[in-house]
Amino acid sequence: MLNNKNLALALEENARRRGSHPAIIEGDRTIPYRELDPLVRRIAGHLGDQGVGEGAIVGVCLRDSADHLMILYAVARLGAIILPLDWRWTEAEKLNVAEFFNVALVVVEPAARLAGVACIEVDETWQAAIANRRPDTPCAGGGARPVVLSLSSGTTGRPKGPALTHDQFIARFVIQWVTLGFNQHDRYLSATPVYFGGGRSFTMGSLFSGGTVIMFPPPYEPVELIEAVKKHQATTLLLVPTLLRRLLQLPRADAPLLGGLNRLLSTGAILHPDERQAVIDRLNPNFINYYGSTEGGGTSVLLPKHSGDAAASVGEPIYQTEIQIVDDGGAEVPAGEAGHIRYRGPAVADGFYNDPEASNEAFRDGWFYPGDIGKFDMDGLLYLVGRAKDVIIRSGVNIYPAEIEQALLAHPAVGDAVALPWPHPERGEDIAVFVVAKEPVEETVLLDHCRDNLASYKVPRGIFFIDEMPKTALGKIIKADLSARLESGG
Repeated sequence: MLNNKNLALALEENARRRGSHPAIIEGDRTIPYRELDPLVRRIAGHLGDQGVGEGAIVGVCLRDSADHLMILYAVARLGAIILPLDWRWTEAEKLNVAEFFNVALVVVEPAARLAGVACIEVDETWQAAIANRRPDTPCAGGGARPVVLSLSSGTTGRPKGPALTHDQFIARFVIQWVTLGFNQHDRYLSATPVYFGGGRSFTMGSLFSGGTVIMFPPPYEPVELIEAVKKHQATTLLLVPTLLRRLLQLPRADAPLLGGLNRLLSTGAILHPDERQAVIDRLNPNFINYYGSTEGGGTSVLLPKHSGDAAASVGEPIYQTEIQIVDDGGAEVPAGEAGHIRYRGPAVADGFYNDPEASNEAFRDGWFYPGDIGKFDMDGLLYLVGRAKDVIIRSGVNIYPAEIEQALLAHPAVGDAVALPWPHPERGEDIAVFVVAKEPVEETVLLDHCRDNLASYKVPRGIFFIDEMPKTALGKIIKADLSARLESGG
């Protein structure tokens, strides 16, 4: 793998060995591998004509489409660097990221140019230029050269983007094969935005492997998704927790709604064990939770076999990834004891692009620190306790929000719960919990439940009921919004 290989070379190989096999299906259009490789070469040549060369950063701000996937591989073929931009952002957000990373060019939808930034539209003129171009663009070197800046935070403040190399990105594909079971016979239904890390990695990995990608971009209704899985005989599907919950709201059926899949995957927010079991029972028995980060890729995997107490974990370490739990000084702590999660492996980025300060904080001594607090059990399963920055320090005692949240989620009236630090003049911080109730329940009842199940110093000072949690598109709870409610008095 570490041989200066450009990941786009896989398309050449697939064109030779699987020429007639469908690479991308988009509506009525099917692109076999013998057509995909020359199309990517033509696109690379056209981008080269715009002045894009090795090391140039190219913003890709497109809706999900076959063109989007081909452009990603074309940028890689040139030895340039992909900067994914979400087409749904405001222009100010797009400009902030594009200017911070000093893009050479942004590829945009028709009539969606950004002021003051070099842009090229994927329109009729683009398509004509691609059709008239010769597929003779040579492939640049790869290996340890960067290929994608995967934005991990910040569209309005200071963006952070880990620079992933060709080797690291290909290592993520290898993990998909070994740990998740991807293979060249898969039919991956692309129903999660390609802009997101998982959506991009799984689509590009499927094409690297010689499988088939079926474009099915959101928005769509849950029933439409189920029909698409059946129509296209999809084998693999990635969904964020928000969509899984929408599917669970459908009427019960005699058989799992997505039972034809070989695997149903979810990343992002962690599902409560009861939700996860409902997904296994009602959607697909081969449901896999994939815990990880933008910077490090996958970390651990929770498989269907992990039941009972193990269902509250995030599973076992993935292939070629070493995970440790350490104290503040970097020393490993025993199983059962909480500490900082750190991990390393061939798929983990080396640092943030052009941001040494952030890199020094998250990447230390060959390890990546995602900022999570966790612990191992005696069987080697990893449990998340919380974010290091979210630890509540009450009268000098560290309290992990996950402990309080799990205790409340065990109450039948609680649908969701988030524990947060609440400033207190004497204790420094106290505990506030926001709860989404499944049925009417009094605050005093839930506080008594906490007293029965938690040490006295972990019992919340107050519980606030809300109709729904503020969440990102990936289903992660926006805790800053909840903290702002505390500051404003609710």
